[in-house]
Amino acid sequence: MIYFLAAAVLSLLFTFAVKFFAQKWQIVDVPNEARKKHKKSIPLLGGTAIFASFWLVVFYLYNYSGIVFRHLSARQLVLFFIASLILVIVGYCDDKFKIAYHYRLLLSAVAVLVVLAGGLNFDGITNPFGGTIGLDFWKIQTQAFGTILVGVEVLAFLWLMGMIYTVKILDGLDGLATGVVMVGALSVAALAGGTTKFFQPDVSAIAFTLAGSCLGFLFLNFNPAKIFLGEGGGQFLGLMLGTIAIIAGSKIATALLVMAVPIIDLVYVIIGRLKNKQSISEGDRRHLHFRLVDSGLAQWQAVLIFYLFAALFGLSALFMTSGWKLVTLLCLILIVMILEAVVSKKQLYGKK
Repeated sequence: MIYFLAAAVLSLLFTFAVKFFAQKWQIVDVPNEARKKHKKSIPLLGGTAIFASFWLVVFYLYNYSGIVFRHLSARQLVLFFIASLILVIVGYCDDKFKIAYHYRLLLSAVAVLVVLAGGLNFDGITNPFGGTIGLDFWKIQTQAFGTILVGVEVLAFLWLMGMIYTVKILDGLDGLATGVVMVGALSVAALAGGTTKFFQPDVSAIAFTLAGSCLGFLFLNFNPAKIFLGEGGGQFLGLMLGTIAIIAGSKIATALLVMAVPIIDLVYVIIGRLKNKQSISEGDRRHLHFRLVDSGLAQWQAVLIFYLFAALFGLSALFMTSGWKLVTLLCLILIVMILEAVVSKKQLYGKK
């Protein structure tokens, strides 16, 4: 599609520009920690290139493309843009000056609340055993925002915060977060635009735009990376993929399958840190993508393993019923646990 290619070309051009200015302003990632394996300073702020190309194309789509936006209003898009801008600005400030973790967490929550203020057009989730699980049991009437479905807002808030920090943490190897989000966006785009049951051409166009913006950036972000996403880039990608998954007829299950490996790994690491009485915000190399590299794989090989999982389960989600998606997710949990155990055993023997 033309907007996919337009977003990719714009993103590539913006990435070259951002790389130049990040180097000029010395906003770079210096390999001064044990978990950082790159040999020299790498420019940050790459997420701003994705942000700029994505929203420029979305602006064109809404105003000039002729696509009828039935599932997204102008008000929603403006609030989604503001939320994205918050994350990008906070990311710039963190890349340049470093911001305390709890302030970043608070501002991420503010961005999510801005998204929720626009409304996400769903009041329940699909029951894998048939029917729908309603989330409209707790309602609050307000003058400013109308009826607020508390159950929906809580679930959406947790989902979006989870996606933001899953993608942020996934951004540990060259091209990893960008490529996995691209696969997720393509999966949602195909489901929203390729079936009569879920036909949503406006949502599909936006998902394709996000995927194209990721592709353009990936040309300079894949191993060996010449630029990194930066703090705001990963959070922006997580927010947008999570938001699109909800507005695309509640395609949370599809996005969940695509992102299942990093999500399960994140939970696994958090449990380990809690057991060892460590801060869950502490940076280390316990995540699966790091441990695959530490066990002997090249960066690009570890990244391609994640791409393969994301593409395989994203593609399968296009043809599965909700029940089979649940079964697949349970199988994925088992596969990741086995993979974690194998990698841990390999690292243990490697130290002896």
